[in-house]
Amino acid sequence: MSTATEKEAVWQGDRGWDDTPRDPADLVRLFAECFAEDYNTELVAGDGEPMYLAATDQRPAHILFAHGYFASALHEIAHWLVAGGERRKKDDFGYWYLPDGRTQAQQAAFEKVEVKPQALEWILATSCGFRFRFSADNLSGEPHDMGPFQHNVWCQVQTHLRRGLPRRARRFSQACAAFYGVTDPLDDAHYPEP
Repeated sequence: MSTATEKEAVWQGDRGWDDTPRDPADLVRLFAECFAEDYNTELVAGDGEPMYLAATDQRPAHILFAHGYFASALHEIAHWLVAGGERRKKDDFGYWYLPDGRTQAQQAAFEKVEVKPQALEWILATSCGFRFRFSADNLSGEPHDMGPFQHNVWCQVQTHLRRGLPRRARRFSQACAAFYGVTDPLDDAHYPEP
């Protein structure tokens, strides 16, 4: 499948955000350079919903991101970075997923497990000079206040900035920053409190 470039706002240093397209094929290549050999895992542009398929005897693990979108690739990479070795042996890391249309209680449970991935996604997006957007992934569900979720994601980012990124996340953040020319993606100034 060919991937389309995604027209999103990207960071232009002192000039702020600019609408320059980002090609997810760059992420596919960077991910392969960082992880294909050591972790037997490939980032793949999918035709449908995102999914993680654990490795088999016939193929490496696949991180399928939705419809070739750059933002989806970052989000799915972040889930992979959060997952430990045992979780990476299971399709979709062994987690449940309820589709769009969740109740408030279901959404609260969903957001609880999304804090760490979205915090890493924010850092990766910044490392790519790409604007991060919080995602409730529940457009047709019951309305709710995203403020507490956004604050929890921000707090997790602050924890990463104080303690340092986990090894795989650091490796990918550095590769993205080098490729996209982002000089200090871990500068606290990039992460305003929502």
